[in-house]
Amino acid sequence: MCGTKIPKRLWPKIYVKEYKITNLWKYDLPNAWRLIYTILEDKIMILNVILEWFSHKDNEKKFGY
Repeated sequence: MCGTKIPKRLWPKIYVKEYKITNLWKYDLPNAWRLIYTILEDKIMILNVILEWFSHKDNEKKFGY
């Protein structure tokens, strides 16, 4: 786990609907870009899944802040 865990109340509904996420993380990249990912796990493996990456401005539009 790396970055900032995003509180559930701030999750875009599209992520919940399309990806059925149970957690959401943001990692700050250089030049004000953001990487949004979730962590999937089962008894055998843990998998980080990149959902999107975008500029800080596009991040504000998607999350409304």
